[in-house]
Amino acid sequence: MDIAFLSADFLGKPAWMWLAFVAVVIALLIFDLGILHRESREIGVTESLVMSAVYISLGLTFGGWVWWYLGAEPGMAYLTGFAVEKALAMDNVFVIAMIFAYFSVPRLYQHRVLFWGILGVIVLRAIMIGLGATIVAQASWVLYVFAVFLIVTGVKMMIFADQNFDVGANPVLGWVRRYGNVTDQLHGERFLVRLPDKAGRLRWFMTPLFLALVLIEIADLIFAVDSVPAIFAITTDPFVVYTSNIFAILGLRSLYFALAAMVDRFHYLKFALAAVLIFIGSKVFIADLFGVDKVPPSLALGVTFGLLALGVLYSLWKTRSGAGPDHIAENRSAKS
Repeated sequence: MDIAFLSADFLGKPAWMWLAFVAVVIALLIFDLGILHRESREIGVTESLVMSAVYISLGLTFGGWVWWYLGAEPGMAYLTGFAVEKALAMDNVFVIAMIFAYFSVPRLYQHRVLFWGILGVIVLRAIMIGLGATIVAQASWVLYVFAVFLIVTGVKMMIFADQNFDVGANPVLGWVRRYGNVTDQLHGERFLVRLPDKAGRLRWFMTPLFLALVLIEIADLIFAVDSVPAIFAITTDPFVVYTSNIFAILGLRSLYFALAAMVDRFHYLKFALAAVLIFIGSKVFIADLFGVDKVPPSLALGVTFGLLALGVLYSLWKTRSGAGPDHIAENRSAKS
């Protein structure tokens, strides 16, 4: 058998590296759904934390391999991208929690929705990163557009950090409900179900689980608009970009069940994340200002981890008495 194709170049790396990564991802997904969660069941906080730690360890281990095999600079770029994407994924958890609450999806079925949502994310990110890599390769000035976008996004995130995602006002949801067959009743863990319409004919109806899945995919598309330019502002290596993104996202569904129970404790992380996006966007212009090729990867990694750690610690300290942001807001209103 001819195995020369394994050494063939694909987006700047040998094909075997891409195939090995895909094989690892597929194995993790099969192990997760086919063995650990073959049957629908509630996932507790302890199990969620353990699985999250496993996925984070796997992501960092892969980053260590990138550092060893490709060098220190790609390794630091991977870790920076992994940290930024993981933080954005945590912000995504807040939106997912509101979607599940809106559709009254019980914890018993939430893992199934998240699993299929993650599969959609993997494909969607592959498409977006592939397009981004092609555009950047053809026109490097696009990086400056990404940088400006990140700065503007970071500023907007700081200004509107207290605004909640209005699930019911989503135009896609309104369109589906207006023109599609939708049932408000859950039918176990099924996404689609055959039911009689008003004329008594059997038709396919979308269940609340399917609508939740659609909105989760839309939410990820919105977050991808932030995360993809952010990682390209860190590195333009498609392999580092995609692998850091996917390893950060793979643990999202496990992390969700722990964070959803204490979502208010991390309210101020949004401000730290906004600062990270502004920093990543600004460093593109800072490099030009000081006449260097780029900000040292070690500095970018240190600042990113420092800001995110500060956001987490400040959030935990600010809500240490059990008073979340809503309680803080009520106290402010009472004082005024």
